[in-house]
Amino acid sequence: MIVTFLGHACVKLEQGGRSLIIDPYLTGNPLAAASADDIQADHILLTHGHGDHVGDTVAIAKRTGAQVVGTPELATFLGWQGVADAVGMNIGGTYDLGYAKVKMVQAFHSSGYTLTDERRIVYLGMPTGLIVTWGELTILHAGDTGLFGDMKMIGERHEIDLAFIPIGDHFTMGPEDALTAAEWLKPKQVVPVHYDTFPPLRQDAAAYARALEQKRH
Repeated sequence: MIVTFLGHACVKLEQGGRSLIIDPYLTGNPLAAASADDIQADHILLTHGHGDHVGDTVAIAKRTGAQVVGTPELATFLGWQGVADAVGMNIGGTYDLGYAKVKMVQAFHSSGYTLTDERRIVYLGMPTGLIVTWGELTILHAGDTGLFGDMKMIGERHEIDLAFIPIGDHFTMGPEDALTAAEWLKPKQVVPVHYDTFPPLRQDAAAYARALEQKRH
């Protein structure tokens, strides 16, 4: 499997000629490692409804025909924006993509889309984490979240090969809580996400990686 971190919380997974992208915030992202115009995907998975996660979903879905998977509120909202194939699911549920399965788990955050011109925020359901099972690999995208005790249960019930964990602080966990999250989730490998994109999120990811390595030994 090819796993690519594209900046902020955006991740692309590719294997066997199929691909999916999670939280495709690329346009307007100063640290984006790809252009939305270059993205090809069979599915777009969304953790929650904030603009820096929904990102280029509508444009990519319209251009590629990718199916979008998110909470029911988010799927409905995106359908109103012209996404032809949007599937709503909820926490605890599992959806079969055909080549992989995605399970929604809880995250502790907020979820809403800001319509600046209207001075209105659209509520888009609960925030989530995503567990993707693809062949023999299990990958967790924790979404935007603070630390919470049920991460222990998630780690006990799923043998996680790779986890994407936010470390940016301010809007999500900071590095210290993210170390505990990694301890509880027990993934074989960790990739820190949701840091450095904006000034409040400045973090030393290398220092986090070193601290995680020390904690494991």
